Amino acid sequence: MDLHLMDAAPTEAERSAVDGFLGLPETGWEGGPERSAGDLRVVRSGREVREQRHLLLPALHALQAGVGWISRGGLNYVSQRLSVPPADAYGVATFYAMFSVEERPPTVVHVCDDLACRGAGGLALCEELERDAAPEAADAGGWVWVRSPCLGMCEQAPAIFAQRAGRAEVAIGGATRSAVDRVVAPDPDVANAGGIGAPQTRVTEGRERLRLLRRAGVADPASIDDYRAHGGYEAVRSAVEIGPEATIQAVTDAKLLGRGGAAFPTGVKWQAVATQPVRPHYVICNADESEPGTFKDRVVMEQDPFAVIEALTVAGFACGAEKGFLYIRGEYPLATERLAHAIAEARHHGFLGEDVMGHGFAFDIELRRGAGAYICGEETALFNSIEGKRGEPRNKPPFPVTHGVFGKPTAINNVETLINVLEVLRVGAEAFAAIGTEGSTGPRLFCVSGHVERPGVYEIEHGATLRELIELAGGVRGGAAIKAVLLGGAAGGFVGPDMLDAKLTFEDAKEGGYTLGSGVVMVFDESADLVDLCLRIARFFRDESCGQCVPCRVGTVRQEEALHRLVSGTTIGSREDELALIDEVARVMRDASICGLGQTAASAVQSAIARLGVFDGGVA
Repeated sequence: MDLHLMDAAPTEAERSAVDGFLGLPETGWEGGPERSAGDLRVVRSGREVREQRHLLLPALHALQAGVGWISRGGLNYVSQRLSVPPADAYGVATFYAMFSVEERPPTVVHVCDDLACRGAGGLALCEELERDAAPEAADAGGWVWVRSPCLGMCEQAPAIFAQRAGRAEVAIGGATRSAVDRVVAPDPDVANAGGIGAPQTRVTEGRERLRLLRRAGVADPASIDDYRAHGGYEAVRSAVEIGPEATIQAVTDAKLLGRGGAAFPTGVKWQAVATQPVRPHYVICNADESEPGTFKDRVVMEQDPFAVIEALTVAGFACGAEKGFLYIRGEYPLATERLAHAIAEARHHGFLGEDVMGHGFAFDIELRRGAGAYICGEETALFNSIEGKRGEPRNKPPFPVTHGVFGKPTAINNVETLINVLEVLRVGAEAFAAIGTEGSTGPRLFCVSGHVERPGVYEIEHGATLRELIELAGGVRGGAAIKAVLLGGAAGGFVGPDMLDAKLTFEDAKEGGYTLGSGVVMVFDESADLVDLCLRIARFFRDESCGQCVPCRVGTVRQEEALHRLVSGTTIGSREDELALIDEVARVMRDASICGLGQTAASAVQSAIARLGVFDGGVA
């Protein structure tokens, strides 16, 4: 392959950062100091070279984390080491929000101004930084700050996330200007926010009813022995005892539906992968939790990381996979740290490797970090990201169960779905199916945030009402009246106070025209500016569209433009004409976009207009 490398050379710091991840170059062709006589006679190419492409994203992470940006010389060196054309590497580096190909200060503070944080001090913090530190993205003395979409810490709003070259990244909730100052100061001891985001685990009353959260706040998340003392690795043992086919049958009989938003039957997916003759098979945990308002997976990964590792191991055993990937959101430093430790501990104690628990099957897990791209939560975009490509969705069919990551059969589930499998094997399929309702079995985690007394992750059984869930979170803050509730996140929809008795089940949601999505329940009282929230949602989808397909790339921009015209009173024609245009754009995005981002980009705005009368001139 003729790489057409650039003439820019890496600095010693850039070379060290890349070599620290990839190891020292073995030949001159890979960037060694000089080409030997052997190098001039032998060139690596073909499959051997192509199989290195999947290391591109972590190599770019290493470069960004070590130096603070990705220069032409640094990018050139990564391209040379991995035999990736620089144009391809540049396309990947510029796809992700956490990477910068322009020089900037070594510390970047991302300040969340999304739905939960903007009304909880996030906007005020941005204004304070703009006034007292520096304009957004301007050098404030060795650091910069930028506005950020949701950081997945809504129960601790407002939140910040800091990239610090040469130092550990940190995420902090309840952020203030003083917190920003601590993060940017040359102090390596700033700690990640580690408070338990599940209020039910902090009280004794009702704790015995918890299933998915039963270990949170009790078992030491850093101790595999403590995890085992609280029932850990019994699910793997049970799966091995009954075999892979019976394990899949148990998941199927439990009627476990996916918890990521699509509600696809988990057993059906696993069975489809397990029966594919093509090898190898892969299993993936999709922990790229980027839907605004969603943070349940983060809490589970921080508080019960070994459960995620065990659940993915069960999936690998059932699906006949020897390799699993755990793809975690890049803005989750504490969860990443604890999962990396859990994987290392599991390997050390024989729970991952060539002979898992001495049961004769091989399985291992590779942890991969995203880099700030909402679209990578879409399964096929995630596959491309793992493979070292731009995180753009693929056309379906073919589906992941036949053509997934690296073109092989792949089962992909989110964190909550996987840990439900542990509960299926603990209590049995019949007992699990008896929890909840006929069409929505098992426990469910909801992310309750906004104007409630005790925001956090709550575990309930399917069938509870929206009102009951909000009351579990202490009700509306200060006893105020509810103006609206956002269900399912930015890709979900708004409901009014007349929907508080709606049941939280898949079947009731379908019948009632609302969505459970990824479990977001964001409550807004009468002080909320719904117009502002809709504009923020529209901006979010405009920014996060990958741009691959025209309906989404153009539609998200046109939607935002039309909403701003309505707000400013500069409509094209009458207000009714503008609303009709918004509706038409929404239909085009829903019907013609390649993936779920474009198909749901208008859902929240449409629901706010239809259900709450937002943009009719009277509701704010």
